Amino acid sequence: MLLAIDAGNTNCVFAIFDKDKLLGQWRIATSQSRTADEYVVWLRQLLKIADIELDQVDACIISTVVPQALFNLRQITRRYLNFEPMVVGSKDVTLGIDVRVPQPETVGADRLANAVGAHAKYEGSFIIIDFGTATTFDVVAEDGAYEGGIICPGVNLSVEALHMAAAKLPNVAIEKPESVIGTTTDQAMKSGVFWGYTSMIEGLVTRIKQEYQRPMTVLATGGLSHLFRHATNLIDQLDDDLTIDGLLEIYKRNQQA
Repeated sequence: MLLAIDAGNTNCVFAIFDKDKLLGQWRIATSQSRTADEYVVWLRQLLKIADIELDQVDACIISTVVPQALFNLRQITRRYLNFEPMVVGSKDVTLGIDVRVPQPETVGADRLANAVGAHAKYEGSFIIIDFGTATTFDVVAEDGAYEGGIICPGVNLSVEALHMAAAKLPNVAIEKPESVIGTTTDQAMKSGVFWGYTSMIEGLVTRIKQEYQRPMTVLATGGLSHLFRHATNLIDQLDDDLTIDGLLEIYKRNQQA
């Protein structure tokens, strides 16, 4: 069985695959100080609920944008399963796609996994919108190559920054407001966040398509993708498992190499 780990700035996703079948996935808050022992105690309990034993795992692939967390994530398999995990971004790990930017080593591992996953699952060129700690827009060519993108502040991060910087502004829930014009501070903030981000999505997608000058499918993934999916008709497809599926594909490509 394969253990795929996607460690983002906010959450860390652990997924178990039996060949191509996803058996389950679980989230834990990302912490730079969480030890391998703590991860394993948590993971064993969740695997047990799913009738899976940790000892059944015989391979692991890790994608992380938090370098300080990598050591303890590596230690999970080193200490408890006696093998080395595969780490996306390492020189010995093949993506199977070109990264057509001047400094490919600076592209986040999750964004590369998204590109691999999109090319493996769908046809054509893509804009991938990932609603994470940052909201990213990534361009994937028809041949699967990663060709660049845009990084914006994430929705939750923007709300928190607004609340922290302005003494009288509350920390509001992120949800679709009943109207665009807010008649209270709370409603006005909700509208600003929701419709502001919707307008940003529509504006950036339109500009990317104009610059790229060829048909593109817009894929959305990440925690808040469902909230914005029905606010605009520019998002063509939701894919909650895009990053994890990309990690599975990268693992398979390296097994065949």
